[in-house]
This record gives sequence, C-alpha cells and structure tokens, in this order.
Amino acid sequence: MQLRTFLTTAVAAAATLAFALPSAMAETKYKSEYRMSLVLGTAFPWGKGGEIWADKVRERTQGRINIKLYPGTSLVQGDQTREFSAIRQGVIDMAVGSTINWSPQVKVLNLFSLPFLFPDYAAVDAVVQGDTGKEIFKTIDKAGVLPLAWGENGYREISNSKKAITKPEDLKGLKIRVVGSPLFLDTFTALGANPTQMSWADAQPAMASSAVDGQENPIAVYMAAKLQSVGQKHMTLWGYMNDPLVFVVNKDVWASWTPADQAIVKQAALDAAKEQIAIARKGLVEPGKPLVKDLEGLGVTVVDLNAAQRKVFADATKSVYTKWKPQIGTNLVDMAEKAIAGSRK
Repeated sequence: MQLRTFLTTAVAAAATLAFALPSAMAETKYKSEYRMSLVLGTAFPWGKGGEIWADKVRERTQGRINIKLYPGTSLVQGDQTREFSAIRQGVIDMAVGSTINWSPQVKVLNLFSLPFLFPDYAAVDAVVQGDTGKEIFKTIDKAGVLPLAWGENGYREISNSKKAITKPEDLKGLKIRVVGSPLFLDTFTALGANPTQMSWADAQPAMASSAVDGQENPIAVYMAAKLQSVGQKHMTLWGYMNDPLVFVVNKDVWASWTPADQAIVKQAALDAAKEQIAIARKGLVEPGKPLVKDLEGLGVTVVDLNAAQRKVFADATKSVYTKWKPQIGTNLVDMAEKAIAGSRK
C-alpha cells in the first residue's frame, strides 16, 4: 500500500514537472533587462518618448519586460550612425531612432531629409501615417529591424552665432554642424555654407569654442540643450526638413516574446508615439507659437521666414532634391509628393 502511494505520488510529481518545464523554459527566454538606445535623454521630447514607451510596457506586462534607457547612443560609443546596425545585430534590443541617423543603412529614410519637401505638419502626417509610411516600414523590416510606430523629433531650424539668416547668401562661409549624412553635406554646400559632420556629443563643445558657427535642430532640442548659452543667438525658422522618429525592436528579441506580449509592446509603442509627437509639437502648433516667444525671452533673435523667403531657399537646393530623388526611389518620392499635395486640399 505504501509502495503504491509512493508510486502514485512520484508519477504525479513527474507529470507536474513535465507541465511546468515548458512554462519555465518560456520564461527563461525573457531577459531581466532590455536595452533601449536613444540619442537624446528624457529632458528632450525624443528621450521622453522612449521613457513613456518603457513605462507603458513595464506596467502592461506586469514587469515581464523591463526596459532600461541608454541615452547618448552610449551602446555604440556615441556614434549615432552605427545605431541601426547595432539593433540589427542584437547589440541593442530596442530603440527610438532618427530617420536621419539610420539613412546610411536604409536609403529610403533620406526621403525626410529632402530639402523643403514638407511644408507643414499636415504634410508630415499624410506621409508617415499613409501608404508612404507603410512602404518605408516594409523596407526597414526587410533591412532586419522591426518598426512599430512613428514618432517625431520635429522640424529642424537653423541657428548660428554670427548673424540673422534671411536668404541663402547669409549662409556663405558659415561652419554649420551637421549629422553624418551625405545629403546634409550636399544641401548646405548648395547653400554656400561649410558643413561639418560631427556627433551631437561633440557639437555643443564645438559651438562653445567657436569651432563651428551654427547647427540645425528642432526648437525643442535647442531649448532643452540651452544652446543660447554656447553662443547660438540667432535662430531662423525655415522648416527645411522634418525628422520623424521610429520605435523599433530587434527581431530576435521580438520572436522571444509571446504573441500576447508582442501585442502589448506594439500598442504601447503606438500610444507612446502619439504622446511623444504631441510633446515634440507643443508650443509650435498653437496660435502665436508660444515656444518661439520663450526663445525670444532668452535673448535669441528669431526670424520666421514667410512662404516667399522659404521658396528662395527651396530653389537654391533644387539640384540636391533632383540628385537624391532617384537614389531614394523615384516611385517612393512621387508617392510622398502625392500624399503631400492631397493634404493641402
């Protein structure tokens, strides 16, 4: 009797262990911490988007997916142009990244850097939230990284320490810090400037020492970085390009999660991106552009170009647009142009 009881208990225990093993093995696929790469920290709308996404994922998965933020592209030694390759290779698990920084690896992302393509926010939304955005996501996917949602760094405006910029001639000879993209070199060369490639980590010291005269970035980035304190006293709102962000996950990491958790992470990305875009545009879409008033309150001279002035800059960079359109993909650019035209009706 005792032997029978022992055997029954042993069989039951073995069965329990057999059922428990798959669950335990499934849990071991989850890392204790996932690394999210960001160029800018949480003081900026960009980094804030990453923080919101990480918080939503942690809360909605009850801590199964715990994400740590790594700002300053610290996972790739500060070289933001290496970020996409590092995500694909698994050095980085997740990221909120810039279309500019990833354009060397994903050529179609240069679409957003075409000078003066996007006249307003409605045009941006029509492209990224429409068929063009879907096509770009397919290309990113084929390149080895899973895109989940569109965010936004914003319209990149130009500042400098020398003078107000109202026409292309004003840029002649100015040393302007730009990111590591050949399209940026072409654009600023066409305008007569002296573009100098450097990472964001090196940019502020270069401005402080007058190694460069100016830079181009969204106003929110200018404000958070306090660039007026490194001599950037002149700002021109020319809206020459918009810099969308992309919320992405490494494909192997994605495959390690259950379908339920995949759905949670994707929805969290969509929700966080929507909040992030609102933060990036705050003070710029309201009447009077309150953020510009704040900028002027810091002693910055702000020039807001009208349509006619902007067209002069667009005409001066038309050769760059024409050169890069086939490199990006004529059909894709045509699709974007059509979406933008539709947004203006």
